[in-house]
Amino acid sequence: MTNEEMEMTTVEIVAYAGDARSKYIGALTAANNADYEKATAMIQEGDDLITEAHNTQTKLLQMEASGDSVKITFLTVHAQDHLMTVMLLRDLVKNFIQLYKKVNK
Repeated sequence: MTNEEMEMTTVEIVAYAGDARSKYIGALTAANNADYEKATAMIQEGDDLITEAHNTQTKLLQMEASGDSVKITFLTVHAQDHLMTVMLLRDLVKNFIQLYKKVNK
């Protein structure tokens, strides 16, 4: 993989994760307004984006596992950090939505 291809791959991870983050924050806002249907839809959209980010990440992992050299740059580390942070946000938002549902019964 060329340096340019690697850069584009890591930017792809950041972009998917960033879009997912927006969906999860939107879902939390919707749940805060008791719009659970919208919140559920936005969670699903975020989950789909995380799946895309994870699929891109898996390509890199498969390359390295097969013996291809994967150059680790600050951008690569940033992409991994961004993805993991958004995955944590997803878990927290899902739990908050469940809490909102219990409190607002």
